[in-house]
Parts: sequence; C-alpha cells; structure tokens
Amino acid sequence: MEHVDLLLGLLVAVAALTVLARKIKVPFPILFVIGGLLLALIPGLPRVKLRPDLVFFLFLPPLLFPAALFTSWRDFYANIRSISLLAVGLVIFTTVVVGFLAHYLVEGLPLGAAFAFGAIVSPPDAVAATAIAQRLGMPRRIVTVLEGESLVNDASALVALRFAVAAMVSGSFSLVQAGGAFVLVSMGGIAIGLGIGWVSVKISKWIDDPPVQIIISLLTPFAAYLSAERLGVSGVLGVVTAGLYVGWHMPEISDAKTRLLAYPFWEMVVFLLNGIIFLLIGLQLPEVLQTLEGQSMLKLCGQAALLSLAVILVRIVWVFPATYLPRYFSQALRQRDPYPGWRNVSIVAWTGMRGVVSLAAALGLPFTLANGKPFPGRDSIIFFTFCVIVATLVFQGLTLPALIRALKVSSDNLAEQEEREARLKANQAAMTRLKELGKEDSVPNELVDRLHREYEDRIKELHVCSLEAPEERPTSGLSPYLRLQDEALKVERQVILNLRNQRVINDEVMRRIERDLDLAETRLHLEQQTH
Repeated sequence: MEHVDLLLGLLVAVAALTVLARKIKVPFPILFVIGGLLLALIPGLPRVKLRPDLVFFLFLPPLLFPAALFTSWRDFYANIRSISLLAVGLVIFTTVVVGFLAHYLVEGLPLGAAFAFGAIVSPPDAVAATAIAQRLGMPRRIVTVLEGESLVNDASALVALRFAVAAMVSGSFSLVQAGGAFVLVSMGGIAIGLGIGWVSVKISKWIDDPPVQIIISLLTPFAAYLSAERLGVSGVLGVVTAGLYVGWHMPEISDAKTRLLAYPFWEMVVFLLNGIIFLLIGLQLPEVLQTLEGQSMLKLCGQAALLSLAVILVRIVWVFPATYLPRYFSQALRQRDPYPGWRNVSIVAWTGMRGVVSLAAALGLPFTLANGKPFPGRDSIIFFTFCVIVATLVFQGLTLPALIRALKVSSDNLAEQEEREARLKANQAAMTRLKELGKEDSVPNELVDRLHREYEDRIKELHVCSLEAPEERPTSGLSPYLRLQDEALKVERQVILNLRNQRVINDEVMRRIERDLDLAETRLHLEQQTH
C-alpha cells in the first residue's frame, strides 16, 4: 500500500501544481521541481528513493517514443547538421570541458570520474524549453532543433558515460577502441529500432482494432529499449529510431478512430510521466544530502555553483561558433542555409535545462571499482548533478520567457502557412472528385451540389486567411463565423443536457450525441488555429 499511497500523492501534487503553474504562468516542469523540493522539507514525510533502472526502463522509453513518433521527419532531416552538432558535438565538448574543470576544482576527484560527471550533466532536457515555446511561441526551426537535440543527446551522453565509467573501473582507456565502440553501439541501437519499428508497423497493419493498435504502440518503445540494452547497444537510439519509423508509417497503418484515440492517449502519458519525474527530482533532496554527512556544505555549494555556471557557459561558448563558423568557411553551406539571426541563436544557447536523465545517470554510478575500492567522488558527483539540474531548471527556465520577450523572438507562422496550403490542395482535389462523381447517374445531383458548396466555402475561408497579414488575424478567441458555430453548439449541448435531466432521453443517448458535438467543437477550435 505504501507505493499506492505514494503514486496517489504524486498524482494529487501533479494536478495541484499544474493548476498553480497556469495561474502564475510558470512552466510546469520548473514548478514541479520546486514543489518537490518543498515537499522534501516537510518533517515526517517518507523518503522517496529514485531507482536509476526504474527511470531508464519505465520512464525514458514512453517519454522518448511519442516525441519521436510525432516529430516531423522532414524537418528533423533538414536540420540534421544543427541537431548533430548539439546532440553529439556539444555533448562531447561539455563532457571534456566540465570534466577537466571538475577534476581541478574538486580535490581528490580523478580525471575519469570527472569525465563521468561531465557526461552526466551534458544532455539538456527539452521538456521545460518546449513548454515555454508552446506558451510564448518560437520559430519552428528553433523548436525542431531543440526537440531533435533532446531525442539524440541522451544516447550520446549515456554512451560517453559508459566509456568514462568503464575506464574508471578498469583503470585503462583507449580512444580508438572507444570511438569504434561508440559507432557500434549507436549503429546497433538504430538497427534494433528499425527492426522493432518494422515489426510494430506490420502487426498494426494486420490487426485492425484501434485499442489493440494503441497497446502495440505502448509496447513498442519498451521492446526496442529492452532488446537493444540486452544486446549491449543504445536502447535510447533504439526507441527514437522505432518512434521515427512508426511515426512515418502511421498514416498508412491507422484509421481515423485510432488516431483520435492515440493522440490524447500519448499526450496524457507524457504529461503524467513528466509531472511525476520532475516532482521526484525535487523529492531526492534528503537522499542526496544524506550521502554528504561530514563534508563541508559551504565548500560543496561553492563548487556546485561554479560547475553549474560552467555548464551554462559551455553551451553558449559552443552554440555561437558552431552556428557561424561552418557558414563562414563554406560558401555552399551559406547558400543552402544562410546565417541565422543572432537572436534565434541566443535562444538556443540559453535552453540548456537539465533533467531526470542526468540524475538517474548519477545515481546509477557503481559503488566500487574493479579492485574493490569505493568509486571516487560518487557522493559529490550526485550532489553536483542535483545542483546543476535545479540551477539550470530554475534559473534558465524562469529567465527564458523574459529573454524571448526581450529579444522579440516570436513564431514565424510557417507551420500555419503550410497547413493552409495543404488544406487548399486537399479541398480542391475533393471538389475535382465530386465533379467526376456528379457525372455518374447513380449519384444524386443535389447531394453533389451540397457537398460542392461546403468545399467552396472552406476554400474561400482559406483564401481569405492566406491574404491576411499575421498581425491582422485575431490573437485570441474565435472569428465571427466560428463564434456563431460555437454558440450554436453550446445551445445544442444545453438542450441535450436538459432532455437528459428531464429524463426524456437516457444517458447513453446523451453520450452518443455529446460525442458528435465534442468532435464538432474540436474541429472548430482546430480551424481557428489554422485561421
């Protein structure tokens, strides 16, 4: 019952803090961490110990998979150079620079253990950044790069950590062997992910049952992660690759009912897991402090502050040269991909909040070396990691909205423009098909004319919206036409509710009608987003 009570308590905390986050307009991951820290200080509250294996197997696959599943493969591939520079290049750069700094800053910390710490704190968590992006709006390319980085950087960091720990435990290290193993582990993870994704797609095509298809999609990331890890390759890359593969084929293997069920299902799974995991980060405070008994907290806090500052600065130092130098030296790259504005680059450089992967990696460090001696600096590494996570989440997370406003970075509306153009083409193709069907004797002309008028109205509305400047469009609320539809739906809904209350219809009938009204209202608000 203890675990049940804990789970229920976490869910209550997630719900309460979500409401508070929306009221005070703070990104929910930041408030969850602060809430966890405050809960951890309550006397008598049972301590919660975060198990690394639980995080890596139970939380990581279902968080990475939908992120990959709903990623635009076209945008991901178009920005693969920028994503790779962050997800691989910056991870290695952070590991080396922060590792050397930790080695010289922390007395008695060997270089191998210091590199392990550098690898642990190298991957940012994009949850807080994307939460802010969704609320304030950022150019699509920034969001694509940040989300793409978060898909790959965990794998790079965990592989780097694996080599650092292996060198520390065994006492030997070969750069050539490490490089070859890195390629093998990465390629192996990608191959496993493709295989599991292919199997998932084939099974989903064969089973035409929406609930079962969603269960298959839920099992896919766990199958990819477990298979890859059992074979000694990257489970993270396995999950990401499977997600990208299944996401590309999703329109072919699922019908409308499956998609209508799948999107809210994964949205709720991700929201709950993120809420619980950020709360758990804050709740680890007593566990982390317990390991530091007898050490000077003032000295440790000073070192943690310097290391946190270094983690922030290393990203800034890497992002600007990595963005501009390749274009400076390559005319072909400049022509294909011109210099981005410094404001956009500044936002990418500042979105380096760390998350639960770093904490789980630190907690997963071995207790002893091959000779039986304790792993040097293990307790200090866990404390420093915890401080880096809290410092980057709270400091960078709270200042990022102000930075976005100060730099006047806003959404570029490219996605909305593409959506309108796609809708126009789809509606025009539908009208062409209706004209063909109207020539057949078996199809009543009045039905064809009715549908034809509906499509004409849609196309006119899309043309009007495409001619409007972005600043001329309503920033909130519904357009007059959509507002009329919204009011009509509200009246329908109230009448149905009154009929149920008066016992003229039963609840089953009410729910069937209500479902149609819900779908109509959902479509209404989706149309408003397009317009």
